[in-house]
Amino acid sequence: MESDPARTRLLQLADERRVSLSRLSQMLGKNSSYLQQFVRKGSPRRLEEQDRGMLARFFGVDERELGKMKENSYVIPDQSRKRDWIDVPRLMVGASAGPGADPDGELVFDTIRFSWRWLRSMGLQPGHLSTIVVSGDSMEPSLRDGDEILVDRTLRPLRDGIHVVRVGDSLLVKRLDTGRPGKIMLISDNPAYPPVECAAPDVEVIGRVVWKGGRI
Repeated sequence: MESDPARTRLLQLADERRVSLSRLSQMLGKNSSYLQQFVRKGSPRRLEEQDRGMLARFFGVDERELGKMKENSYVIPDQSRKRDWIDVPRLMVGASAGPGADPDGELVFDTIRFSWRWLRSMGLQPGHLSTIVVSGDSMEPSLRDGDEILVDRTLRPLRDGIHVVRVGDSLLVKRLDTGRPGKIMLISDNPAYPPVECAAPDVEVIGRVVWKGGRI
């Protein structure tokens, strides 16, 4: 099949954001092989307008990078503003702020739009960000059940603060105390939950919580 710039660009964007074509297909509400077939087999010949628009908003690019616009389309992309906003993926997992919860799998099901300027001022790179929902009350009052948290997955030296971690099969959101060599203390803000001491190798740090949002 002759190389198509739209297919090549889609692969490049997915690689930069570190998200699979399967997850992107599910975000569009399609079969998990939809975009794989589009890229590898040329079927469909072009992305549907709605799908192209959603992908463009997710990646923060001009729709025309992912295929030709319809001749009768009145949408005129504003090149000067295409980097003003970044769509950060929402993952279908819950970080437990309680005894622990089994992750459902990191499936992208939606996005939240953030200002590119704000992300840059915070020193955050879009390709390393995702959002998930807090489950439980152990981090109250800092984080409440149902809050949405922005997680920075950039690899950095471990430091104290609120992080999303995996311990065994459970995904947790806790404060980390790394003051003891070889140990990590998982601390809840809610005094009803005592600290839990873990051996450092037993704690996989997924990322640092850098922002929260939720209902008032």
